Amino acid sequence: MTNRAFITGVSATVLNDAEREFIRAERPWGFILFKRNIETPEQVSALVAELKALAGNEDAPVLIDQEGGRVQRLGPPHWPVYPPGASFSALFDIDPRLGLAAARLSSRLIAADLIDLGITVDCLPLADVPVPGADAVIGNRAYGTAPAKVAAIARAVTEGLEQGGVLPVLKHIPGHGRATADSHFRLPTVDTAESELERTDFAAFQPLSDLPMAMTAHVVFSALDPVHPATTSATIIERVIRGRIGFQGLLMSDDVSMNALAGSIAERTAAIVAAGCDMVLHCNGNLDEMREVVRETPELTGKALERANAALAARKPPKPFDRQAARAELDALLDRVGTA
Repeated sequence: MTNRAFITGVSATVLNDAEREFIRAERPWGFILFKRNIETPEQVSALVAELKALAGNEDAPVLIDQEGGRVQRLGPPHWPVYPPGASFSALFDIDPRLGLAAARLSSRLIAADLIDLGITVDCLPLADVPVPGADAVIGNRAYGTAPAKVAAIARAVTEGLEQGGVLPVLKHIPGHGRATADSHFRLPTVDTAESELERTDFAAFQPLSDLPMAMTAHVVFSALDPVHPATTSATIIERVIRGRIGFQGLLMSDDVSMNALAGSIAERTAAIVAAGCDMVLHCNGNLDEMREVVRETPELTGKALERANAALAARKPPKPFDRQAARAELDALLDRVGTA
């Protein structure tokens, strides 16, 4: 069965008949979950299992944004709280080895939570490099302001996920850290010179170019393309993401329904595909919008299919893991940040 090149959300904690029919008929490559889809571990496991069954593929990827901090779809009372990226940055400043260890432990613990539910992809790590005056949408989600440090912590986060059998998604390529607006609500424009972008923003992503998947930034970089955000810019995708950064994995858009993008959902989808993204991401579970996405989304073929297959093939079984000991070790490391 050939899938279409899109990832879809669903509306609630259980599927309705219209969603079931849509999934059977339109064959999305994968799915993404949000807080509206989450109630209990048993309910999430059942929802994930049904999504995979409807897709006709037990390996169909199910994604989630489980970073820690304020971006954590799974949370109390059924799942633990995890630290934001800034905690690893602070610990790294005390001792780089400890900062990397904490980042790896946190993501390994997150992976254990996800695998228990059948969720196989986490939209993590971030390699965004914030600057003074930027919008707080990234804020303490970031791993620091020095590209090498950000890349090192992002690599440790990736290792933890991979050890737990969960695939990473690198975001938000080629960088959301300088944006002075939240792209959920409006389109940010970055007027920084190309040479400075290369030295900072792009430099944080380059060491991570081997990751299997990445998510684009809905950000205009005027020095490169003054009209289109990276998500719909063939220039930025080809010249920067594929070229300068060297990322050759599966490239998905950030959410097509975010207000940073202009036009109808169908027009946005067509622009994303035309620019060179392999996969369109639609998150809000609105079935009318999902149908618009489908109208402009091709079947997954050619290079995009090769990248999708390679991404899924990169997932390995979880390694043996003592969850209780790992959580105690993580908490002990984080206590050092509080007392430093």
